[in-house]
Amino acid sequence: MKSGQVITAMITPMEEDGKVSYEQAVRLAKRLAENGSDGIVLSGTTGESPTLSYDEKVKLFTSVTDSLGGEVEIIAGTGSYNTAETIALTQAAESAGVDGIMLVTPYYNRPSQEGLYQHFKTVAENCALPIMLYNVPGRTGVNLLPETVARLAEIDNIVAIKEASGNLNQVSKLRSLVPDDFLIYSGDDSLTLPVLAVGGDGVVSVASHLVGRQLKDMVTLFSAGKVQEALEIHLRLLPLMEVLFITTNPVPVKRALEFVGFETGPLRLPLVDLSEEEAQKIKDVLTACGLGS
Repeated sequence: MKSGQVITAMITPMEEDGKVSYEQAVRLAKRLAENGSDGIVLSGTTGESPTLSYDEKVKLFTSVTDSLGGEVEIIAGTGSYNTAETIALTQAAESAGVDGIMLVTPYYNRPSQEGLYQHFKTVAENCALPIMLYNVPGRTGVNLLPETVARLAEIDNIVAIKEASGNLNQVSKLRSLVPDDFLIYSGDDSLTLPVLAVGGDGVVSVASHLVGRQLKDMVTLFSAGKVQEALEIHLRLLPLMEVLFITTNPVPVKRALEFVGFETGPLRLPLVDLSEEEAQKIKDVLTACGLGS
């Protein structure tokens, strides 16, 4: 990773027939790069990765990298609950030319801390790219503990973590255990400022689809010691950060993008669209934030 402060976990645009829209994906990646994003994660949870096939993921990595390589850091979400499959997709992403890899903790099979260590270590040994770990126990059913991350940080190409446990004490302990150059990213938009305060480096964001420049300003101001100004941005953006999780991510952000004029296409089952009430709440917050088509 190149010490980027705002990395967007990008949605995956779809055609009306449900196929991936690679052209729209490239357009969105360019839009994000021009509006505050230092990096882009492709095929993360926000990108509906559980419903994308292996071939779709590889084509997505290739399409965006071929169009934006060098303009913005491109990170491929290649993690799964199967170590062998994770290695295969990681190597395909590497061949596609991405800049880094993001690996979620194996979900459903819920490995022990030693199992988590061995999983990530094995993937790292089969990849030359820098790796960002992704801890999101609310989705995976397993919590990657700071002590395990500290062990993994000793591996040369494991260089960062997206920490979405929602536990600031855990982030604090993590910061105390890992090297200073190991990057800690908030995995929750609304906790970005608190995570920065306990030693974090930035955010892997959903809200940056809409307010990337503002988020970048907030992180930059905090880093410059202008805490009050950073807090003012945080408080101003908090309603948007909250409403984007009014139901399962990425449903709200895909529809919010359409409300501001960017076509994202349908969701793939088992995700379903917003209710009318949810849609209205999002529109109201977008209007209050000065966003709209």
